[in-house]
Parts: sequence; structure tokens; C-alpha cells
Amino acid sequence: MVFFYAPLDADQGFVQKIFYVHVPMAIVALVGFVAGGICAAMYLRTRETKWDMRSYVTIHISVILAVGVLVTGSIWARASWGHWWVWDEPMLVSFLIVFLLYATYWPLRFSLEDKEKQARYASVFAIVAGAFVPLNFAAVRMAEQYIHPETFATTTGGMPGKFALTFVVALIGMALLFITMIKYEMASKHATFRLRALRRKLAGDDDELTLTGRSAAPQL
Repeated sequence: MVFFYAPLDADQGFVQKIFYVHVPMAIVALVGFVAGGICAAMYLRTRETKWDMRSYVTIHISVILAVGVLVTGSIWARASWGHWWVWDEPMLVSFLIVFLLYATYWPLRFSLEDKEKQARYASVFAIVAGAFVPLNFAAVRMAEQYIHPETFATTTGGMPGKFALTFVVALIGMALLFITMIKYEMASKHATFRLRALRRKLAGDDDELTLTGRSAAPQL
């Protein structure tokens, strides 16, 4: 749909098509950050490990998408403004701030050896950072100097039908990709935990057999 259904933008031409990757990826990443904070709040409320793991995985996948947002945003900036990065563009800088904020999640989490403290501190961080995300972008939206490149040049200021339909499909596709990645990583984590549990169980059985053999040897 991006290449064959949606028409070329009147102002930016072919380069505008990166919009269908950049913007849906940004929206899904930001929603993922907030969802990670909600899962963290559920962990603090219930103390169930599954919520901590969901928070961790959601934030992990969101950070991966955030890297894609910064890369595609730089490409779009280069094509639109002639520079890879523009520091006076509020949307780019605010997203970079959010990304750098969440980049500190892993050093904070894994600097603690105690698993309970690790989960608790990481959950508090996820809640505070998740609350910061919508506040940050609300402030950017209300800023007077908003120079993000116009995506669609229309007299009504709205999104034409073919553009809108393609964008909605791209957004749904990105959301489904996000959910799929979360499910796969959660399945991988569960498999890893089960494997470790089986290894510990086998190690315990081996120790028990060894001790039994040693205790029986003198009687022979």
C-alpha cells in the first residue's frame, strides 16, 4: 500500500513514504513505554513475577523500536532539511530524551543482584518514566515553535483518504509486529526459566545420588 496505493505527497514526493514506518513505529514505541509502566504498577500491586517480566519485555521491545524511530527520523530529516539531525526540532529532541531515559533502565535493573530489589526498583523506574512520556510530548505539542515538517500539503489540513487508510494499515501492522515480538520474547524467557529449573532439579538429583552412594559405601 505504501508503494503502490498511497499517492506521492505534493511537497516531499517519494521521501514522504518513510512516514508510514517512522510515525507508526514512534506511536507504538511510546504506547509500549506506557504499557511497561502499567505492568510495573501491577507488579508492585500483586508482587507476581509475571508482571515484572511483562514490563521488562515490553520496555525492551519498545527501546528496539525507538532505535528504529531515531534512524528513520534522521533519514527523513536529511531528506527534508539537508541535515541528519536538527537540535531545534522539538519532536526529534524530545524522543531522543525519552530514548536516553529508557537506556538507563538496564544499568539500573542489573546493577542489583537481589532479584526482588531488582524487580521493585525497575518497576518504580518504569512507572515514573511511563508517566513522563505523555507529559513530555504534551508539552512539545503545546510549544509555540513547532517546526516538524508537514507531512501532507492539503488545503483542509486533514489527511486525504488514501493517505489515511495506508497510515491506519501501517499502524495496525506495526502494533501487531510489536505484540508478536513480545509474545516470542516472553516464550523465550519462559523456556529459559524452565530449562534452568530442570537443570537445578537434575543437579539436585545428582547430588542426592552422590551422597547416597557415599553413605552406602562403608556398609559394603
